[in-house]
Amino acid sequence: MNKSMLVGVVFGAGIATAAGGIAGYKMLSGPEYARVVSVTPVTQTVKTPREECKDQVVTHQEPVKDTHKIAGTVLGAVAGGLLGDAIGGGGKNTAAKIAGAAAGGYAGNKTQEAMQKNDTYQTTERVCKTVYDESERTVGYDVKYQIGDVPGEIRMDRDPGDTLPLQDGKLAIQGESAATGPG
Repeated sequence: MNKSMLVGVVFGAGIATAAGGIAGYKMLSGPEYARVVSVTPVTQTVKTPREECKDQVVTHQEPVKDTHKIAGTVLGAVAGGLLGDAIGGGGKNTAAKIAGAAAGGYAGNKTQEAMQKNDTYQTTERVCKTVYDESERTVGYDVKYQIGDVPGEIRMDRDPGDTLPLQDGKLAIQGESAATGPG
């Protein structure tokens, strides 16, 4: 065998041995990635308050100036008395005058009451209320994964894609929450 061939065989054997050692180390240390089986977004309903205003016409009762309805009663009694006098033949029929005055007084009182109830005014007022707009936002991702034949689950703040990195057979993810299963 010549010298260059001998050097080639020794060099080739050395490289094969080193490659075999590296391959053996990789096999002993396990896989480098976990396979992601599913990713489910976790959402939260967010309620955002805002003020909604509109102009509204409001009807108010005018303040009553004559709460006892004296003006209507008096005017009705006078008118009723005059009418009773006219119907009673005038002059001497006092009963007709009294009955007319009583009926007229009652009618005048009720007429003034009805007029006071209808005595209103309107204003435009700004009416505001708080309403809530609802929206959905993603707060995380529930990730189901598999290391070999062993399933696991973790909540992450981002979608990891198809694989998760492993270190010494465990998930190598920092800052993620609630790892279950292996990892």
